[in-house]
Amino acid sequence: MALEFFSKIEELIPVLKQEESNMRKAGHVVAQSIMSGGILQAFGSGHSASVAIEICGRAGGLIPSKQVKELSGGHYERIEGVGTIFAEMWDIRKNDCLFIISNSGRNPLIIEMAMVARSIGVPVIAVTALEIEKHSTSRHSSGKMLWQLADVILDNHSVEGDATIELPGLPTKIAGTSSISSDILVDQSIVFAIREMLEAGYVPPVFMSANVDGGPEFNKEYTAKYADRLYHV
Repeated sequence: MALEFFSKIEELIPVLKQEESNMRKAGHVVAQSIMSGGILQAFGSGHSASVAIEICGRAGGLIPSKQVKELSGGHYERIEGVGTIFAEMWDIRKNDCLFIISNSGRNPLIIEMAMVARSIGVPVIAVTALEIEKHSTSRHSSGKMLWQLADVILDNHSVEGDATIELPGLPTKIAGTSSISSDILVDQSIVFAIREMLEAGYVPPVFMSANVDGGPEFNKEYTAKYADRLYHV
């Protein structure tokens, strides 16, 4: 039996490499934010939350990073005004940077979050399926799409509907690629960010695995420094 999904990902890798300049731009945004005393924040509604988790609070990743958790878990992402209300309790500050992950880029929740971020000077990095976005319509009264509000766009090049494999007897495709492709884009962006910080003489705080000796103690020292930022909405 063929390893169809492996083949799809192998086809996608060279395409994702074409995003190098944008990954470098995203890395620069992150590096400047961290060196200025800000933190990385990341939000994805629904399954896109998996990409936010990928770059927040994990071994080998930046300690000053926070997955933004909207209280409804995205159940009201299509209702205009929810993002604006959420922003009233959202601790986001001028020196931060924000990743918003959304394949469609059209729902009011993320549109309003991006608008709030931009209004206070926080750069927005959109992780999205760009061609799908450009051929879709906004569900927000502004008519704006996520890509139009982003300072940097990381295109995961997923197809419409995300799923990629057709099987005989099944009316729908299976096996979406957006999670893996988005993870690759954001992880490489963080590598670029860390390289830039080191080249600037700034040693960024990076999580050590809690499963290696000394890891928990190492992490505790640094997380205490950012405690006021990492444990709030």
